[in-house]
Amino acid sequence: MRPAPSDTPDAPDTAGTAESTSDTAGAADAPRAAQVGVVVIGYNDRAHVGDAVRSALAQGPAVAEVIAVDDCSTDGSAELLDRLAADEPRLRVVRRDVNSGGCGSPRNNGIDALTTPYVMFLDSDDVLPPGAVDALLAAATGAHAEVASGLCVRRELPSGREQPWQEPLYTAHTVLAHPSQHPRLVHDTLCVSKLYRTDFLREHGIRFPDGRFLYEDIVFTARVLAAGPRMALVPDRVYLWHVRRSAEQLSLSLDRERIDNWKARVEACTLAYDILLSAGQKELARAVRAKFLDHEVRMYTRELGLRDADYQRAWWALTREYLAHYDAADWELNPSAPGLLLARVVLESPEPRDLPRMRELAARPARLLPPYARTPDGTPVWSEDLPQVTLTPFLTRPTARLPLAFEAELQPRARASRLLLRLHEMYGRVAEAAPRELDVEWQSRDDERTRGRTTVPLTSSGAETDPASWSAELPVDLGALGAGTWDLQLTVRFADGAQRHVTAHALTGAGRLRRRAVPSVRHGVLLVQPYATHSGALAVRMASGVRGVVQVARSRLRRLLH
Repeated sequence: MRPAPSDTPDAPDTAGTAESTSDTAGAADAPRAAQVGVVVIGYNDRAHVGDAVRSALAQGPAVAEVIAVDDCSTDGSAELLDRLAADEPRLRVVRRDVNSGGCGSPRNNGIDALTTPYVMFLDSDDVLPPGAVDALLAAATGAHAEVASGLCVRRELPSGREQPWQEPLYTAHTVLAHPSQHPRLVHDTLCVSKLYRTDFLREHGIRFPDGRFLYEDIVFTARVLAAGPRMALVPDRVYLWHVRRSAEQLSLSLDRERIDNWKARVEACTLAYDILLSAGQKELARAVRAKFLDHEVRMYTRELGLRDADYQRAWWALTREYLAHYDAADWELNPSAPGLLLARVVLESPEPRDLPRMRELAARPARLLPPYARTPDGTPVWSEDLPQVTLTPFLTRPTARLPLAFEAELQPRARASRLLLRLHEMYGRVAEAAPRELDVEWQSRDDERTRGRTTVPLTSSGAETDPASWSAELPVDLGALGAGTWDLQLTVRFADGAQRHVTAHALTGAGRLRRRAVPSVRHGVLLVQPYATHSGALAVRMASGVRGVVQVARSRLRRLLH
């Protein structure tokens, strides 16, 4: 089980001073002795568990054993593993008699069965890329580290689109004498993508929560950090996390539609904080609370509008109860952070409110939409009826980190499609920075390629009805984009040289997001669907040619019939 995805934060913490940044570089090329055991866990995943095991065995001689723990599968997974083990002496199969309902107990079974100095964890639907074990083992032994950690890459299937997980942590070879040197480590809650010294785990009694405990990674990682290991970080890709959103059964971390999922997330974060605080790691404990605001609160807020009223009220009440335990120092860590502002709104309002606006602020990058209210003395606040939530930190936040609010409307047309953009003022900060021009491009959701890059001037409206906004209008060659899903990406440039990467709020209503068939010289016809993402940003789906249009029509008909 792995936590849900996270984008690059708006304002990452500054890394602590590393003890060494070079003693592990290049060491992964050296042959390694057989010192590593890989624990592979699975339940009813016959389609993928073989690939996971083979990727571990293919790591080479550094892997002394692969322990495959089957959690009482009923789909033939255990029999498949037995057949693989018959031809591979390094593979041992451990069968549980009763399904655990989670991921912690099988991993604990694997730890108990280990005979190697080091251990890695691998889920049945993921794989280890070539060289992963060598890279981590070289880093651990070269730095005499109890834990070595590398880059995990989330791969969306079937598209193959990849997104690095917590990439800022893994830009260079780094050795930390203690985790407190780099508090941002608490953001990487994956137990995979890491190599652990086995006797370190056993000496400190570090295990996973047993049974059906969601987000057991969060608790396990807190226990590891609380023990104060020496750590080595490497920029190598050491884990491929496969995300299959179209699967009949979503992974535990992706199935967030029920309130029990949020309860489990809050419970895991509460335990992580208590574990670190009890170990005297106050700075890391506070970092866990800051991460809860920046990651958990923002992620679930983006999705809150998709849930029913009962879920929204339950989520709001649970979140208020948890946030009530924060003290003054917790709130002062980053007073202008979007997650902190969202939390303030939740705390100050007994009932759910302003969900569309909160969704925009929870986006990455954040967007603070109007209204821009002020108290009688001029203090900027969340709204006129919630003046106790002040926005004064935004008056001093650097221009390049302001939650700028762009609005966008795509107008697909037969002759010349147009994109209309508007930037709102925010308490005088935008006018002060003097926006000059805008880089506009479209990024493919499938392979991250970009097209249609152009730079346009931003023009002040100067209108009496809306004197504080800037706008741009430009043509869009939809035929050059072609079929697929495309996200609008903007970079606004200011007079002083500052720039801010942003996305734009999709305007709705009045038929703005209606699907249209547009003639195309290149494709014959394009079926164009502008839409708002879960975070409210403008994106567009397109199908090309008669065949593509027919496929979309058939898919829509099937959904209507069911």
